[in-house]
Amino acid sequence: MIILMITIGMNIGINDSVMQNLGSIGVNCAIISLCATVCSVILVVMVEKTVLPLKALQEKLHAESLSINSEVDIEQEKDKKVSPLVWIMPASIVSGVAAGYFLMSMKQQEILGTILLLSLVLLYTSVGISLGANRKVFGYIRALGFKVLYIPIAIFAGSMAGGLLSGTVLGIPLHVSVISAGGMSYYSITGAYMTSVCGIEAGTYGFVVNVMREFFTVILLPLLIRISKGSPIAAGAAGCMDTMLVPVTKFVGAELGLVALIAGVILTFAVPIILPLLYGVLL
Repeated sequence: MIILMITIGMNIGINDSVMQNLGSIGVNCAIISLCATVCSVILVVMVEKTVLPLKALQEKLHAESLSINSEVDIEQEKDKKVSPLVWIMPASIVSGVAAGYFLMSMKQQEILGTILLLSLVLLYTSVGISLGANRKVFGYIRALGFKVLYIPIAIFAGSMAGGLLSGTVLGIPLHVSVISAGGMSYYSITGAYMTSVCGIEAGTYGFVVNVMREFFTVILLPLLIRISKGSPIAAGAAGCMDTMLVPVTKFVGAELGLVALIAGVILTFAVPIILPLLYGVLL
C-alpha cells in the first residue's frame, strides 16, 4: 500500500499539467465527493422510510443479542492509539509528489506505470483475501434478511447519481466524475485503477475524491446521525469495512454497526468489479 501511494504521488509530481492545476482539481474533487455522499444519504434515507426501517431492525438485533461486537470489540478499538497509517499514507503521497517533481522526468513514467500495474494486481488479490476473511458476513446477511442489501445498493446508486450530477455541473468528463464517485471511499484501488486506464489526472481525481469522502464522513457524523440511522453508513460506504467502522458504529450503535460492516464488505468487494464496468460503459 505504501509503495502504491508513493507511486501515485510520483506520477502526480512528474506531470506538470496536474501540478499546475492541483488547486482547481482539489475543489472539483471536494464537490464530487460531497455530491456522491449527499446522494447516497438521500437514497439510504428513502430505503429506511420504505423497505428497511433501521430503527426497528436495531431493536430486533438487540433482542437477539446480535451486534458488531461478535466480530470486533468496538470498545477496545476505541481505546487503541491512532493507527500509524493515518499519517503514513498522506506522508507517502507527499513524499512521492516531491520525488516526482524534483528528482524524476517524464522519461521514467513507463517504470512508474509498471509498478502501478503490479500494485493494482496485488490490491485485487487482497480484495479477494479480505472477502474470504469476512465470509461470516454472508451468514449475517441471512440472519438479518436480504433486505439489508438495499443499503449498499442505495449507496452505490447514490454515488453514481452524485458523480453524474457533479460532473455535469462542473463540466468534467463524466467518466472521471462517475468512476471517481464509484470508488465509494476505496481511494487506493480507485486512484490506482483510474491512473492505469485514464492517466494521472483522472487518477488524482479517483484518489482525492475518495480520501475526501472519508474526511467528510468523519467531520459530518454528528449531523448525519440527526438525519437518520443509516446516514453515517451511507457516507462511510466501502470504508465501513475497516477505517470507518469504529467511528460509524460509535454513532449508529453496536447493532447497526453490523449493518455497516455488511455494507462495507459488499461495497469493498464490488468496487474492483464496478470500476472496469463503468470504464467500459462511459468510454
